[in-house]
Amino acid sequence: MTPAPSRAPAAPAGPPAPEGLNAARPLEDRAELLRWMKEQLHAEYGARPLDTAHPRRAPMHELISTILSQRTTHEDEEAAYHELRTLGDWDAIIDAPVEQVAHAIRRSNYPESKAPRIQASLRQIREHAPDYQLDFLADLPVKEALKWLTDLPGVGVKTASLVLLFNYARPVFPVDTHVHRINTRVGTIPRMGEQAAHRALLALLPPDPPFLYELHKNLLRHGQQVCQWTRPKCRVCVLRERCDAYAIYGDRVPSFSVK
Repeated sequence: MTPAPSRAPAAPAGPPAPEGLNAARPLEDRAELLRWMKEQLHAEYGARPLDTAHPRRAPMHELISTILSQRTTHEDEEAAYHELRTLGDWDAIIDAPVEQVAHAIRRSNYPESKAPRIQASLRQIREHAPDYQLDFLADLPVKEALKWLTDLPGVGVKTASLVLLFNYARPVFPVDTHVHRINTRVGTIPRMGEQAAHRALLALLPPDPPFLYELHKNLLRHGQQVCQWTRPKCRVCVLRERCDAYAIYGDRVPSFSVK
């Protein structure tokens, strides 16, 4: 394992936040707020140990499933992945008619767009790794590993970060809709898109993969159960005492929007 790199540069700050809110505070204050959030969520949901010896999925499974997961429920993502694999090995999926691949992943939203991207990604992977083994990513500098993955068609920084953190314990931080929503509401970051939020949050977080993994997993659970897209359950939220949205709206926090 290579040494952890220095933190990523901060992303553009986005629109200025009203004075007195977390989002307007200095970087060091918001870094401390993230550490506090991690402690609160740990007390609420427990430890989430990072175990790359027994990851939830093999690297290729993680990569392809995360492509399928875009705008798709977890249940439909899993169903799409398993039907895709009925077409055969990765070479067989490359060689299959694109319509057949799209039909196999029909439980995933936008299968007509995802099918050619998956086939193109598999072709590109095969050029570098004919055996479809991605373990070389463990030894690349993090920026190079992220670039290699995000150069694949249909692979964004969230997908790349999931593979690198979950499978190889690299110091990156996946930002999905739940992570983005909670951090925007609490005010660790100003309002910005998910792509910019990856850079902004990573600049505030320690380059500590177990810390990053537990925070990601517990934010995901908190977003699913409490800080939901619409009608968040603020009265039972363990983060409300330091949340910008709760300070402004109380128990009437509106549906989430980055605008």
